[in-house]
Amino acid sequence: MKRLKVILEKEFRQVFRNPAILRLVLVMPVVQLLVFPFAANYEVKNVLLSVVDHDHSSYSQKFINKITGSGYFKLTDYSPSYNQAMKAVEADKADLIIEIPPAFEKDLIRDNKASMLIAVNAVNGTKANLGGAYAANIVRDFNSEIQMQWIQLPRFSNQPVIEITSSSWYNPTMNYKFFMVPGILVTLLTMIGSFMAALNIVHEKEIGTIEQINVSPITKVEFILGKLIPFWIMGLVTLTLGLLVSWLFYSIIPVGSIS
Repeated sequence: MKRLKVILEKEFRQVFRNPAILRLVLVMPVVQLLVFPFAANYEVKNVLLSVVDHDHSSYSQKFINKITGSGYFKLTDYSPSYNQAMKAVEADKADLIIEIPPAFEKDLIRDNKASMLIAVNAVNGTKANLGGAYAANIVRDFNSEIQMQWIQLPRFSNQPVIEITSSSWYNPTMNYKFFMVPGILVTLLTMIGSFMAALNIVHEKEIGTIEQINVSPITKVEFILGKLIPFWIMGLVTLTLGLLVSWLFYSIIPVGSIS
């Protein structure tokens, strides 16, 4: 235990004499927590939408209201034809075209099915894939809502209908930053708690002091603990700073028991 205490004292002195390590432990986590949640965001919003409505019915208007009210799409063009909507895409005024055919409502009520065209500008691959996926999910949701309404009509059935809804327990608003901030904090703790300890051992070999440690009377366990414990303690400091930044800038606080 006495030898371990001497090793820990030596490691802490070495850390405090190196300003680069202090910057990595104190400054880097704060900067990453402030920048990365805004930069590393794969959630696409405000996809520019062009609508071509040949039906002009109540169902087509409901669908347009649903897709524009989702928060992912921004209606920037309402064209009378598909060719006119393509001009909006070529002018970079639209990323996605939805064409509702004539007799959309009629086919939906009479045949219990209807078709529509979703054309996505694939110049921006990420935006195209996510925008198309968002639109497909909204179409499925709209289809489910219509089926639920029809089932509840007396001419179809007078039985009660069970509706299933889902919600995220710890992130009910599905704010992307609430997912990113804890993930970044865990990554930082992993880097400081283990990765930097490994780099410290490599640094010992580079400057030649590892040979002196090899001939010293310390054991392997004492050497490894002497390298890990200082960075574990600094990891706790980083965790405290990270939780403070999360609380001040993102209103994210730990909830529940830690046991």
